[in-house]
Amino acid sequence: MSQISSQPLSEAAEKEQRGLLRRVAGASAIGTAAEYYDFFAYGTAAVLFFGQLFFPSHDPLISTLAAFATYAVGFLARPLGGIVFGHIGDKVGRKKALVITILIVGLGTFCIGLLPTYEKIGFWAPVLLILIRVLQGFGVGGEQAGAVLMTAEYSPPERRGFFASWVQIGAPLGFLLPSALFALLTSQLSAAQMLDWGWRIPFLLSLLLVIVGLFIRLRIDESPVFAEIRKTKAVESRPVVEVIRLYPGIIVKGVCAKLIEACAFAMFTVIVLAFGKANHLSESILLQTMIVAVILEIFAIPMMGKLSDHIGRKPVYMAGAVLLAVGIIPFFLALKMDTFWITQIAMILALTFGHSMCYAPQASYFPELFPTRIRCSGIALIWQIGSLIGSGILGLVAVKILQMTGGDYHGLAIYMIVLGVVSVIGLALLPETAPGRRKSEYHSWKQ
Repeated sequence: MSQISSQPLSEAAEKEQRGLLRRVAGASAIGTAAEYYDFFAYGTAAVLFFGQLFFPSHDPLISTLAAFATYAVGFLARPLGGIVFGHIGDKVGRKKALVITILIVGLGTFCIGLLPTYEKIGFWAPVLLILIRVLQGFGVGGEQAGAVLMTAEYSPPERRGFFASWVQIGAPLGFLLPSALFALLTSQLSAAQMLDWGWRIPFLLSLLLVIVGLFIRLRIDESPVFAEIRKTKAVESRPVVEVIRLYPGIIVKGVCAKLIEACAFAMFTVIVLAFGKANHLSESILLQTMIVAVILEIFAIPMMGKLSDHIGRKPVYMAGAVLLAVGIIPFFLALKMDTFWITQIAMILALTFGHSMCYAPQASYFPELFPTRIRCSGIALIWQIGSLIGSGILGLVAVKILQMTGGDYHGLAIYMIVLGVVSVIGLALLPETAPGRRKSEYHSWKQ
C-alpha cells in the first residue's frame, strides 16, 4: 500500500500495512481532536463564563467581546508556529513535530483549568490567560499540518483522499467532547457552582486526551516518504524559505481556498452561540441541533474524502464553498425562527454537508500541492494563515459586529460570503491533484 514501493505486497504484508495506516490515522486524529478540544472548550467558556471571570464589566456584551479577543489572540501565534514546526517537520521529521505540538496544546488547555480568576489576582488573570492562548496558538500552528501530512504520506495514492480525511474527524470529536462535558456539568451543577469551579473540569480533563495521544504518537514510525528523502540526503536545509520562493502562488491560492472552511466551523459552532445570546434564542435548541449535525459530520467526512478520490478534490471542495456562501443568509433566517426542526435542518446543511465538503478534501489536497522536501512548511503556511483570517479575525470582530448592529446577522453573513467568493476563486486557480483525476502530473509525490 505504500507509495514507496511499486511491488505487489503479500496478503500478510497488506494486512500489516492496513494496520499501520489505521494506527497512523488514529495518532493524527487524536492530536487534531486535542487541538479542537481546546478550540471549543475555550470558545464555549468564553461565551458562557470567561467574560465574568476574567474580564468583568457592567456590560455583559463588553465582557464577552474581551473574552473573544483572547480567543482570537491564539490565532495570531499560529503562523509563527506553522513556520517553526513546518521547518522541524521538513528538516528533522514529521513525528518529532507531532509529539512536541500535542504537548504544547494539551498542557496549555490543562493550565487554563488551573488559572486563578480576576477576583483572585486582578489584572494578572487575563494576562496569564492571554499568554497561555499565545503558547497554544504557537503549538497548534504545527499540529494540523503535521497530522494530515503524516497520514497522507502513509496512504496509497488512489485512496489518499479517503484515508487522509479520517484525520479530520478529530475536529468534530474535539467539538463533541467539551460540548458534552459542559452540557453534563450545567445539568448537574447550579449556575453558581459552574461559575465557581465547574467550568474548570473540561480543561483539566484534557490531560487524558494528551496522554492517550502522546502514547499513540510515540509508537508510530516516521513517514516512509520523508524517511526515503532523508536517507538520500534530499532534505531541504531551509524549507520555509524554499517553499515561499518556489511556490508563492500556490500558497496564496491555498490560503484563499482555506478561508471559507476556517470561517464556517467557527461560525456554526462558536459564533452562533454569541448570535443566539444577542437575539435571546433558545440556547438548548442551538446546542442540541449543533451536536446532532456534528455527530453526522463524523460520518460525512470520510464519505467526502472518498468522493474526492473519484471525482477530484476541487469539485467536492468547491461545491462545499458555494453551499456555505449561498446558504449563510437562509441559515441565520432559520435560526431566528427558534424552532428545533428548522434549526436542525439548517445546521445539517451547513455543518454536516457544507463544512465536510470543504474540510475532508483538504487533508489530501494541500499535501499534494507540494513536493516532500518542503511539504510540511507549505501546508502549515496555508493552514495557519487561512485559519488566522477565516477564524481568528472573525472571532475578534464577530461579537463587536453583533454589539454594533444590535444582534443583526448581516455583518456576519457578508463576512462569510466575501470569504466564500475568495475561496471559490482560489480553488478555480489551483490545479487538480487527485491521482485518478489530474490530466497531467503536477509533480512527483516523492520529489
